[in-house]
Amino acid sequence: MSLLTDELVNLYNIIAPSLLQTIYMVFFSTLFSVLIGAPLGIILVITREGNIWEKPRLNNILGFIINMARSVPFIILMIAIFPLSRLIVGTTIGTTAAIVPLALSATPFVARVIENSLLEVDWGIIEASLSMGASIPQIIFKVLLPEARSSLVLGITLTIINIIGYSAMAGAIGGGGLGDLAIRYGYMRFQTDVLIATIVILVLLVQAIQSAGNYIATILNKK
Repeated sequence: MSLLTDELVNLYNIIAPSLLQTIYMVFFSTLFSVLIGAPLGIILVITREGNIWEKPRLNNILGFIINMARSVPFIILMIAIFPLSRLIVGTTIGTTAAIVPLALSATPFVARVIENSLLEVDWGIIEASLSMGASIPQIIFKVLLPEARSSLVLGITLTIINIIGYSAMAGAIGGGGLGDLAIRYGYMRFQTDVLIATIVILVLLVQAIQSAGNYIATILNKK
């Protein structure tokens, strides 16, 4: 029993710091990707042909750039922007450095998620707001975003789950977190218990985030 307890304590001491690193990376990557991607998604919607700020050329250019950004695999993107990571955080290795490519890779995904959520809003509500003299900012912040809040929560939940997957891949090239732990201990040192524990934690983390997102979306939808 004492031996088993010691093994569990050692396993906890190995996994706990990596779990905190993953949460740190995912939280700030999600925050920055939403801060950048949400305005892009809004612009994609309002500049569509026939929408409240019709700018087809701007819409096409922005859509093309976002599609190009989404087509770059994360591992390639992470390596390609090493100079940018070094410029922003002073290094290309570690959890803080990994936030830069994680946020950039998730930004175009967030933009499309926001766009799709806002496009679900009934056009009749927008027309009614326009007829009452609402300005573009008022329509965005008092009509589009409130009406799409449930869908937006589900979209951001999906974004967080995708970033968790990206963060695991970031561990392959010095990003830290659970992915790095699985490679260093589970793969290189053949410690199957660490590998299995890492997988279980990632599964539980994703399940918890998805359940929380579904619950919040349901509450907002009822309101």
